[in-house]
Amino acid sequence: METTLRLRRAPLAILPALALGVPALVWGFLATSAPVAAAQGSPVHVVAAENFWGNIAMQIGGRDVAVTSLITNPNADPHLFETNAHDAALLAEAQVVIENGAGYDTWMGSLLSADSGSPHIVNAASVLHVGGSDPNPHLWYDIPRVPKVAAAIATAFTKAAPQDASTFRQNLATFDSSLKPLNATLATIKKDFHNVSVAYTERVPGYLLADANLDVKTPPGFARAIEDGTDPGAADTVSMRQLLTNHDINVLLYNVQTVTPVTAQMRTLAKQHNIPVVGVSETMPATATAYQQWQESQMTDLLHALQESRSP
Repeated sequence: METTLRLRRAPLAILPALALGVPALVWGFLATSAPVAAAQGSPVHVVAAENFWGNIAMQIGGRDVAVTSLITNPNADPHLFETNAHDAALLAEAQVVIENGAGYDTWMGSLLSADSGSPHIVNAASVLHVGGSDPNPHLWYDIPRVPKVAAAIATAFTKAAPQDASTFRQNLATFDSSLKPLNATLATIKKDFHNVSVAYTERVPGYLLADANLDVKTPPGFARAIEDGTDPGAADTVSMRQLLTNHDINVLLYNVQTVTPVTAQMRTLAKQHNIPVVGVSETMPATATAYQQWQESQMTDLLHALQESRSP
C-alpha cells in the first residue's frame, strides 16, 4: 500500500474565513464552536513563513486577524523557496510575524532585517527551545508541543490587539481541544506498535515517529543528505537499500515534496518487497481544510500502514 497526498497549488493569501468553514461532521476538531470573533476595527496583519503556522494563526485569530502565508505551494521543495519584493512589502506592513526557525526559513531573517517596522515575532524553534548544530526543523510534526507555539501566537496577537484578548484566549482553547483526535491516534500507534521499526527518506515526520515511540532505522547521513539536496554517500545508500531488501522495517515514510532518483529508488524497493509506503509533506496541501485534518490524515495513513505490515 502506498498513501500519498493529492496536491495542488495553494493561493498566496489565506483568508481568515477559511478557518470557519471546517465541516464538523467530517472532522472532530473545531466541532464545539467556530473561532469566536467579531472584529471591531482593522484586523491584525499577520505574515506566516509557512502555511501550516498561518492556518493555526487563522484559527486563533478568527476574523480579528488577516493572515498571509509565504510558502504555500505543496508541489515545490520548501528548501528552494526564494523571496521577492512582494514578500518584503508584506512583512513591512505586518504587525505579527510567524517563522519556523531552526534553520528552516533563514530567509526570514534577511526580510526582517530589511524591514523598517517592528512586528511581534513568533519563532517556533525559540518557543520550543530547539537548537544545536543540526536540529530537526520540522517542528509542526511534534503534535504534543504544537500548543506551545499556538499559545505564543495568541500572546503576540494580544500584544498587537489587546482589546481582542478574550477572543484569542477562547480560540486558543478551542484549538487545543481540537488536537484531541490527533493525540488519540498517536496514543493508539504508541500502544499497539511500540518500538516497531520504520524508515523515512528524510526527517520530515521525525518528531511524530519519536512521539509514537517508533524505531527509526534510516541512516542519519542518508536523511541529512536528502534534506540538504545532495546525494547520500555510498555506504548510507547501501544501508538504506538493505533495510528494504532485508525487510528490516515495517513502513517507509516518503517525502512527496522532495523526490530525487535516490528516494524514488527507495520507494520502488519498498513496493517490490511489500513494505507499505506512507507519503508525507512539508507544506499543508490545498485540499486540507485545516492543519488538524492534514496531520490526522497522515497519522491515520501511518496507523493503517503499520496494521497492514502485520497482516499475514
